[in-house]
Amino acid sequence: MDLNATLLGQMLAFGVFAWFCMKFVWPLLLDIIEERQTQIADGLAAADKGNRALEEAEAEKQAILEAARTQAREIIDQANTRASGIVDEARGEAGNEKERILASAHAEAEQDANRAREELRGQLGALAIAGAEKIIQREIDANAHKDLLDRLAAEI
Repeated sequence: MDLNATLLGQMLAFGVFAWFCMKFVWPLLLDIIEERQTQIADGLAAADKGNRALEEAEAEKQAILEAARTQAREIIDQANTRASGIVDEARGEAGNEKERILASAHAEAEQDANRAREELRGQLGALAIAGAEKIIQREIDANAHKDLLDRLAAEI
């Protein structure tokens, strides 16, 4: 194989082309590649930061939910306590009202019984007068003997 001028020219052109590419094209390509690597690294860092923020938000959400559940349980417990207090208070008031009504009913029954006794005493006095009139066969003055009948009724 001969070395001719064409081969030498091609070698020289290839050498100039390789030098030109290494001097002007290769640095531009390296800069573009490095910039792309930086963008990818920044994107991965942002994705990691987003994942951490998502995990923190999830943990905060769970904490808020647990606090809300605890507060809801406390409110329900307070409501149940208040409800039982109201029921107990109502029972106490109902008991007091029952006692008052029973006392009123007893007093009214006692008054009715006393009225009935007085009425019966009066009727008994009238019957005693009627019986005495029949026995004696004469009329007895009711005004004159009213005191006697009242004492007799009081004894009965």
